Amino acid sequence: MTKAKWEQRWHPLRQEWVVIAGHRQDRPWSGEMLGSSADDLPAHVADCYLCAGNARVSGAINPCYTGIYVFDNDHPCVGPSAPLDVGTAPGIYRKAPANGLARVLCYGPEHHLRLSRLSVPRVADLLRAWQDQYRDLGQRPEVQHVLIFENNGEAVGVSNPHPHCQVYATNFVFKTTEIEVAASRTHTAATGHGLLEDMIDSERADGRRVLDENDSALSFVPYCARYAYEVFVAPKGRHASIADLSPTEIDDLADVLRALLIRFDNLWQMSFPYVMVLHNAPTDGADHSSFHSYISLHPPLRKPNLLKYLAGPELGGGNFIAASWPEDKAAELRACATAHYADGTVA
Repeated sequence: MTKAKWEQRWHPLRQEWVVIAGHRQDRPWSGEMLGSSADDLPAHVADCYLCAGNARVSGAINPCYTGIYVFDNDHPCVGPSAPLDVGTAPGIYRKAPANGLARVLCYGPEHHLRLSRLSVPRVADLLRAWQDQYRDLGQRPEVQHVLIFENNGEAVGVSNPHPHCQVYATNFVFKTTEIEVAASRTHTAATGHGLLEDMIDSERADGRRVLDENDSALSFVPYCARYAYEVFVAPKGRHASIADLSPTEIDDLADVLRALLIRFDNLWQMSFPYVMVLHNAPTDGADHSSFHSYISLHPPLRKPNLLKYLAGPELGGGNFIAASWPEDKAAELRACATAHYADGTVA
C-alpha cells in the first residue's frame, strides 16, 4: 500500500468513518511497552476460581467437570433482582434498573488450553453451547439482548487466565448492536440485500483481506478495520443469530475461527490477546431478519508488545485512527501457518 497518503473508509455496520494513516505504524515510540505474559501455564492451578474441583470466590465448589462448564457469574454486572425503584435522576438525566443475568462458560478443565489450542470438534462444541445460551436466555421476556464475548490475555484486562467467555443477558440492547441492526434494516430496505452479505461479497471479490474460507464460512480483515489485526468471522448465509446456524454451518464456522486464532498466535509466536464478540440480533421480539450474525475479534496489539491506545480521536472525537493498512495486516496473517507454532498438537 502507498504509505504516504491518508484515507477515510466508511464502516457500513457501525455507520462511522475510519481514518487510515498507515504511515504512522512506523513512527518513533518511547512510551510504555506491554510486558510478555507466561505461555507455559499448568493444566490445573490450586487457587484458580475456574479450575475443576476448586472453590470460587462465592464459596461454591466447581464440579470436576470434563467439558464445557457453565455457571452464573459470582460478580455479575446485571442481576435478576435489580431494585425496581431506583428513584429519580437529577435534572435532564434518566436512570433505570440494570436487570438481567450474567454467566461464565469455561471451555474445559485445562487451565492452559486456550481456544486456539482446542480441536475443531471442541471449538464446535463451544459454538453449540453459545447457541444454547442464546436460546435459553433470549426466550426470557425480560431479556432484550444476549451478548457473548471473550476477553483473552492480560493486555485486555482479563481477570483470570483460565480459558472462558462470558454471557450478558440484559433488559436493554447494547449500543453497537443497536446501530448495526438499524444499519442492516436500512440497507435491506434500500437494496433488497443483506448488509454483511454485501460486505462479504466485496471482500471475496477483492480477495486481499480474506484469510480462510470453506463452504459456508470465512474470515477476513475488513476493509474498514479499526484495529490493526481486527478480523470478522462469519457464516456466508444470513442468520439473525448463531442459534439459527445448522450443524454443518457450526462445524464450518468452528474450523475458520480456530484457523484464525492459530494464525494470531503464530504471527509473533505468542499467546495473542484479543476481545472476541458475537454479534447477534436482539431478543426483543422485533423482526431482525435483515441482520446477519458474525463474530468480531479485536486484538489490541499493533506490534509485538505495543498496544493500540485509544486517545483523543477515539475517546474524544468518536472516530478511529488506524495506524496500518488492512491489506498489509491481512497479508501478514495470510502468511502464517494454521498449525500451531508450539507443537502442532491439539486437545
